[in-house]
Amino acid sequence: MELLQEMSELLQKGKAKKVKALVQQALDEGINPKEILNEGLLSGMMVIGGKFKNNEVFVPEVLVAARAMNAGLSILEPRLVEVGNEPVGRAVIGTVQGDLHDIGKNLVCMMFKGAGFEVCDLGVDVSSDAFIDKAEEMHADVIGMSALLSTTMCQMQSCIDRLKERGLRDKYIVMIGGAPVTDEFASQIGADYYTPDAASAAETARSAVMEKKSA
Repeated sequence: MELLQEMSELLQKGKAKKVKALVQQALDEGINPKEILNEGLLSGMMVIGGKFKNNEVFVPEVLVAARAMNAGLSILEPRLVEVGNEPVGRAVIGTVQGDLHDIGKNLVCMMFKGAGFEVCDLGVDVSSDAFIDKAEEMHADVIGMSALLSTTMCQMQSCIDRLKERGLRDKYIVMIGGAPVTDEFASQIGADYYTPDAASAAETARSAVMEKKSA
């Protein structure tokens, strides 16, 4: 549909006001809210995610596209609730205890929303139990932890240890990322996935949740 294609393209350019107006127009024309979400907003954000992963766009472009997506969602969300739209999955994301860096974590949150997730952004300096308590509360599928300091990476291990102690380890897909984090470290601490960038994190999470739900 041309209207939704235009919405997707304007979102990629970060035209928040125009995206918002087109969402309203699409609703007024009786287009299904789920279709507007998937074909208009999320499709545009997925294109930006792919370009970001390939270094064709950078953080500023992602931020303005995400702002445009959020502008459209502000109009669309009440209608999605009415039609009972289910997210792809639910994710709890934060920067681990002792670490106050948030740019990478913020990008991951945006990319997860762009992949159709309901996201709870816990912010920075998040304790292991805070991750787990919020995941339990919102019936999350994914716990995502970010660290930019090598000295705080041990907190990722602590969260996984707490999940085991509380008998919850198998309930969640645990994902980790951040500049000092590696695949080897993820294997070492028993995390499910390490991804090098925000777009890969969202794609990996989407595939993992869909696979888990169909198992």
